[in-house]
Amino acid sequence: MAAVTVVITSYNQGPLIHEAVESSLAQTVRPERIIIVNDGSDDHASVEMLNATLDDCRHGAMDTNGVAIDLIGQANAGPSAARNRGIAAAETPFVVVLDGDDRLRPAFIERTLSMLSADKTMVAASGWLQTFGVLESVAQPTGGNAAAFVSHNCCPATCMIRRVAWERCGGYDESMRGGFEDWDFFLSLLECGLAVENDICGAGVTGGTEHVGGFGSAWDTENPAKDAAHIGIAPEPLIEYRTAPASSNVTSMTKRLDLMRFLIAKHRDLYAAHIADAILGVEAISMSRLTMWESLMRGDIAASQAFMLHPTYGDGGMAAAVRLQS
Repeated sequence: MAAVTVVITSYNQGPLIHEAVESSLAQTVRPERIIIVNDGSDDHASVEMLNATLDDCRHGAMDTNGVAIDLIGQANAGPSAARNRGIAAAETPFVVVLDGDDRLRPAFIERTLSMLSADKTMVAASGWLQTFGVLESVAQPTGGNAAAFVSHNCCPATCMIRRVAWERCGGYDESMRGGFEDWDFFLSLLECGLAVENDICGAGVTGGTEHVGGFGSAWDTENPAKDAAHIGIAPEPLIEYRTAPASSNVTSMTKRLDLMRFLIAKHRDLYAAHIADAILGVEAISMSRLTMWESLMRGDIAASQAFMLHPTYGDGGMAAAVRLQS
């Protein structure tokens, strides 16, 4: 059993929450605790399933192998608030964040905990995604440092984080209920970086609403400790990600430009320090798309087939693949 808590957030997800809990209990390295945060579910069947899952865990119908299971309820406040509530209740140095309609592969905790334990400059870790539902594919996010994340999100929302890094950066921004809250959180993690002398980050979790435009002053391009912070990705499918036409990943694409404008304004000093990385990163995505378009115009469908098998992550690619498959 490892010093890890799994925080599972749930809002009207019916029987899917049961699968998320089962996947957390089936880990090759078990967590100490699983915290389910019910974000104000108002569907009767979903509430009944949450209670039934908790009863199964506590009365032996589901084998917990000694893992503690807790259910926290709150008024509906969105995924950021639900994640913050669960992480705040965790007492372990490492926390896994999992959406209630997704599943962990059995080696998720083993792989990500090993990465974080071996590299003190890594603030979070995750893996590739095996998508199921509408789209059957493997998305391969890359992780990286702040320079990689300014152009697009490079890490799945399901990840293991250092709890102290979550606390230092202010947690998830609870004002963001339209999507991209995970990308924003990763930018905040990387922006605050590692604990350094006179670190102005770490004032405590405030839900992010007080920090719009404020985190940027913590960025110091001359401080190697800040620049060293990065997010790791195990090069193997560790997450089973459910795809549906109306998923938040797809619907947030309609607001992508507005959300990106918000992120740039909020993290303005970070973007100013990495302006070339942001522009060149977006240009690289555009060049890749143009190459695929040219192949299709020539009648060569190999590029599009490869894209559907391994859609790009964090740049709208996976959402596009879901729309094409729907």
